[in-house]
Amino acid sequence: MSSVPDGKKLVRSPSGLRMVPENGAFNSPFSLDEPQWVPDKECPRCMQCDTKFDFIRRKHHCRRCGRCFCDKCCSKKVALPRMCFVDPVRQCAECSLVSQKELEFYDKQLKVLLGGGTFVVTLGTSDKSETMTCRLSNNHRYLFLDGESHFEVELSRISSMQILTDGTSPGEEDVHTYTSLLDGLCVSEGGTSRASGMLLHYKPMGSQDAQQLQMEAAEDKKVASLWLAAMHKAAKLLHVARDQ
Repeated sequence: MSSVPDGKKLVRSPSGLRMVPENGAFNSPFSLDEPQWVPDKECPRCMQCDTKFDFIRRKHHCRRCGRCFCDKCCSKKVALPRMCFVDPVRQCAECSLVSQKELEFYDKQLKVLLGGGTFVVTLGTSDKSETMTCRLSNNHRYLFLDGESHFEVELSRISSMQILTDGTSPGEEDVHTYTSLLDGLCVSEGGTSRASGMLLHYKPMGSQDAQQLQMEAAEDKKVASLWLAAMHKAAKLLHVARDQ
């Protein structure tokens, strides 16, 4: 599935122009669906300041949450890459703050993930390891691992993830733990040490048996640490997405 070309198409929605995959099955796991707008007849007043709408005070819908506001409470136009908008779109004050924080991930961390890092990779309980480059695929759906061999991990099939820091091992306090990358809760997030590795459990395509994957920073540890820190932020973003 990862080898299928990811064509894009330009579509127009009530909220604005969007550049989306031609095949919806290849949406980025970081993407969000457009919200249903609150019907005009159900919002006679601004849902923030309670100002009554009339011929002068017009209704505006936030492109991120779909709620109805007056111009004063929904005047900011902010980029919203998670919904694939081409241009900045109108958002309420609360949503615009969230979108602005997410822009750092798209401007910085996502580029780090696409660039990749070098790790010593161990599959399962094997005593054999291989030095591999790990990077996020261009459609954000897979982790590609390349060395003498090549294999892929689909993000949607990761059941647990731990970002390990210097001097720690799974189960100790200084571990960033997610019980499920896409559906679970962030269990703990402690410590400020440099990230040094990652432990994944995932189900390979066509299998219901979980596979363990351990990665430890190799060669340029600074680059690897930055990649792991970016992966940590990506996991946070995916967790928040389940509620949006």
